[in-house]
Amino acid sequence: MFLKILLVLLVSMVPLIELRGAIPIAIAMGIDLPEWAVLLIAIIGNIIPVPFIYFFARRILEWMAKSSWKPLRKAGKFFLKKGEKAGNKLLEKVHSGLYVALYLFVAIPFPGTGAWTGTLAASILNLDFKKSMVAIISGVVTAGVIMLLISLGLFRVIFG
Repeated sequence: MFLKILLVLLVSMVPLIELRGAIPIAIAMGIDLPEWAVLLIAIIGNIIPVPFIYFFARRILEWMAKSSWKPLRKAGKFFLKKGEKAGNKLLEKVHSGLYVALYLFVAIPFPGTGAWTGTLAASILNLDFKKSMVAIISGVVTAGVIMLLISLGLFRVIFG
């Protein structure tokens, strides 16, 4: 049981997979926990990396952009430029609704969206930490509920 819980927690921390993959995995494994507990474990796992991403992602990209090794320098500059360009384009469109847009980006469980990407964007754009965390954590909870409902419905249809 402990290993299954740990697996759900760890899978929730993995970029791109996050709780969007951890919840269906937990349901498919038949983890012997109430659904709310599976949801809570996945949410916690998904949120653990968020502050680290926020505080270190931009610094790592800036360090890469100053690297003496050309491929690393090019990658760092590329990601910073691309992130800032996309972020500024978003800022022009949403203005005061920026944190609502960040919430929706994290909350909608599509590939490429989620806590990792949303936090990376907040870090690159130097958004307010507290407001970003509220938007991202709210988005993670919403995405978790959506994924739990989808997973329960899908597995009940398949396995009766």
